[in-house]
Amino acid sequence: MNQTQNYVDASLEVLRKNDLGHSTKPAPQLYPHQWSWDSAFIAIGLAHTNLDRALLELETLFNAQWKDGRVPHIVFNPASTDYFPGPDRWMCSELNSDAPKEPATSGIIQPPVHALAVATIAAKSTDAALRARIKTLYPKLVAWHRYLLTQRDPEKLGLITIYHPWESGTDNSPRWDAPLANVTVGNVPAYTRRDTKHVSDPSERPSQAEYDRFLWLVECLKKAKYDDSEVYKTYPFLVKDALMSSIFALSNHAMIGMFHEFGTNESDLADMKKWQTRVLDGILEHSWSHEKKLALDLDTEKGCSQIQVSTCAGLSPILIPGLDPKIARQVVERIFDNDFAGHKDMKYAVVPSTTPGTTGFHPRAYWRGPSWPPINWLYWYGLKQNGFAKEAEALKLSNLQLLERPEAKFGEYFELINGTQLGSADQSWTAATVLDWLAK
Repeated sequence: MNQTQNYVDASLEVLRKNDLGHSTKPAPQLYPHQWSWDSAFIAIGLAHTNLDRALLELETLFNAQWKDGRVPHIVFNPASTDYFPGPDRWMCSELNSDAPKEPATSGIIQPPVHALAVATIAAKSTDAALRARIKTLYPKLVAWHRYLLTQRDPEKLGLITIYHPWESGTDNSPRWDAPLANVTVGNVPAYTRRDTKHVSDPSERPSQAEYDRFLWLVECLKKAKYDDSEVYKTYPFLVKDALMSSIFALSNHAMIGMFHEFGTNESDLADMKKWQTRVLDGILEHSWSHEKKLALDLDTEKGCSQIQVSTCAGLSPILIPGLDPKIARQVVERIFDNDFAGHKDMKYAVVPSTTPGTTGFHPRAYWRGPSWPPINWLYWYGLKQNGFAKEAEALKLSNLQLLERPEAKFGEYFELINGTQLGSADQSWTAATVLDWLAK
């Protein structure tokens, strides 16, 4: 018990050190601002110790929501200038009147874990004042979901389109290699990277050629003034994201469950139910590969063809509540098979970001192999909600074995063979997932 309490205290200390007052930066130096889906995980962890602060994390993020409903992937901390690209590169409020002038934000999004975080907070509190705050936040969540299933799925395929690898949260994954290869880089204004100076081995980060493409896509979005209809006309990177879509289904289910207390418009409930059906059908009809038994992303520039790589995103259907039992069982078998958590060379039975041996795999590179605790948390949650309690417990325990070692240091991600900590230490969402796992 004392060992567990010590680890809880250490997790809370990471979150305390990274606390900016109204939000939490993901890491002490590498990520000095507020990141969208990081804050959702952080709120889930904080819900076990401080419900007021957990909700404040999300309220701060949604105070930067655009008028069109999008929630930006970064809300910039004006006290920090040691990050690139900063608000001057994005120029959001100068180019699009829907963007807030203050706080400054980026112009892209990240996976919508937020409603799940709000539901976690709501389930733990009977406080009337806090529940009134949730009722105020709820319409903003609806607007966020509406943006995703309208502006980001105009084809009504049930799969959300991303405009940039950074939107997926799995920034440098082999998922994006083929679509990025078709992007012709134009004139990118001069820049100095700052991410590589915060890690011990710069080769773990995206290459310079990859970074040039990332920044060229930002320039293309700026040319379109972040207007979704313009982006769809001219933009060179449009990918239907299986993981993003499955996370939407998970959070949208939570939204539906909260409606009768916090919702006010019956038409919103009807819309959310339609969105839920559309995403489930979209995953099964367009994304699911019966051959690979994985959900694959679709490259819209190639006629919505499936992108044939094996990554953690392929397991994402397990996140969808009420998934067909046959498909659910196939995903569970994949999670623990020799490609993923059951790989013979891995010291810890955790889900890798990219399966060893697949195209684009690299054992230490950002999203190209190493294991990420929040992704494992998502799949633990998905297993649990779809009735696979034994398998969920096994995945949780394997992750805690990896993370409870002193040398793990609440790392950003971990090498697969021996569990070496990589990226930034004292990562907030790693500490938050530990808090949630230990509370369970």
